[in-house]
Amino acid sequence: MEVLYGVPQVDSYEEARLLMEGLSTLRPRLVQALLEHCASVKVKRLFMFLAENCKHGWAGKVDLSKVDFGSGKRVLKKGGRFDAKYQITVPSTETGSTAPGARA
Repeated sequence: MEVLYGVPQVDSYEEARLLMEGLSTLRPRLVQALLEHCASVKVKRLFMFLAENCKHGWAGKVDLSKVDFGSGKRVLKKGGRFDAKYQITVPSTETGSTAPGARA
């Protein structure tokens, strides 16, 4: 989540996406607690966006109704692709619901 906080100023979106691909064995209850206590709306939205795009099994077990995703839109890349579910604009290299290199 700290890496996601630095996107795009410190860390690249691509780096964050690649790191997220490797998080296939996270414990849903721990993720739930972290998301509920995280203060950054951008981090929470990007975390779940990437988790779902990487098709991690634990992502579907997180109760999103208990996570405050804030209001308004967030932009990581002007002119990028807007994700309506998480109200976040990501680089347009992200296609559909599957990130390049994500597991099918």
